Amino acid sequence: MDLYEYEARELFKSHGIAVPDAAVVTSPREARAAAESLGGRVVVKAQVKTGGRGKAGGVKLAANPAAAQLTARQILGMDIGGHVVRRIMLAQAADIQAEFYVSYVLDRAAGVFLAIASAEGGTEIEEVAASRPEAVARIPVDPRRGVDAAKSAEIAKAAHLPPETALVLAQLWQVLVQEDAVLVEVNPLVRTVSGQILALDGKVTLDDNARFRHARWGSSDEADPGADPLEAAASAKGLNYVRLDGEVGVIGNGAGLVMSTLDVVAGCGARPANFLDIGGGASARVMADGLTVILSDPAVKSVLVNVFGGITSCDAVADGIVQALESVHLTKPLVVRLDGNNAARGRAILSGRDHPLVEQAATMDGAARRAAQLARQGV
Repeated sequence: MDLYEYEARELFKSHGIAVPDAAVVTSPREARAAAESLGGRVVVKAQVKTGGRGKAGGVKLAANPAAAQLTARQILGMDIGGHVVRRIMLAQAADIQAEFYVSYVLDRAAGVFLAIASAEGGTEIEEVAASRPEAVARIPVDPRRGVDAAKSAEIAKAAHLPPETALVLAQLWQVLVQEDAVLVEVNPLVRTVSGQILALDGKVTLDDNARFRHARWGSSDEADPGADPLEAAASAKGLNYVRLDGEVGVIGNGAGLVMSTLDVVAGCGARPANFLDIGGGASARVMADGLTVILSDPAVKSVLVNVFGGITSCDAVADGIVQALESVHLTKPLVVRLDGNNAARGRAILSGRDHPLVEQAATMDGAARRAAQLARQGV
């Protein structure tokens, strides 16, 4: 789960990392009042969970409260990468002497965390790495040993950062460990003209698998007026759902199979409307919840259920579909492909139900072609 910048900075602050004073507001009038309380000169920053805010005009310096009010009016309501700006953060402007980049990210393949740091902060690290790879240090961190004073000094030295940033590197590691994060990033970490080290921006991604240890997680998302309503509804039902921009709804069991199904649908000249992985549990409740969410998308013209029976047999999936049809008003054609464990029995169960909007296909390609055809017909 990604955090908003203002949430990330609060985590940093709680772990001793210095951040500028700031306030989060939702209206231009509130922005003016906040700027007055922060001393007048502020940076106005859109609060959205996506990158490229600066390039999109979502980060601007305001010289005084009146300018802050005007800037807030310009930024609120902006669409930045498909995210509508509903909140802005005003932070005290800093007199910057130098900018740096520091982060820790989980390297799943190597089974370690990776410290990435550079003395060239303030720009996207990908651009620096592409143009001047020698300017970006990548230091593996053994999660069993962590980042102590010696390790943080090693990272700072490798990245040509001033020695005083070593303390922040150690503190940032504590954010990662104690908050169950898989990514923590500060860009830029700055040294002011007075010599203070400040985190001017922050990005944190929390490990969803640790949600049970953090009761407060999700509180901001649940109240986020900018969140996609279908994704929010699916999340509340415990579904692994991502909304896309197509017309063929997709349900499958297993992320790999669902991704393959999306590709096959696209290859048939249609666009997938979503990613929905029901995993190993194709119960009636799961199928009903999945169908309800997908059919709530007005762009969906047909639905494709693609299941390969393994631990969960195809007859159990078919039973789930049939029972779900008792509680879900099916308004769009549903194409079902069952293969694997007990596939013949599952197909027989669906045939016995004989729903007028439910069709079966023997292969994934055939099912995708039929779903794409039905979507184009707009049945």
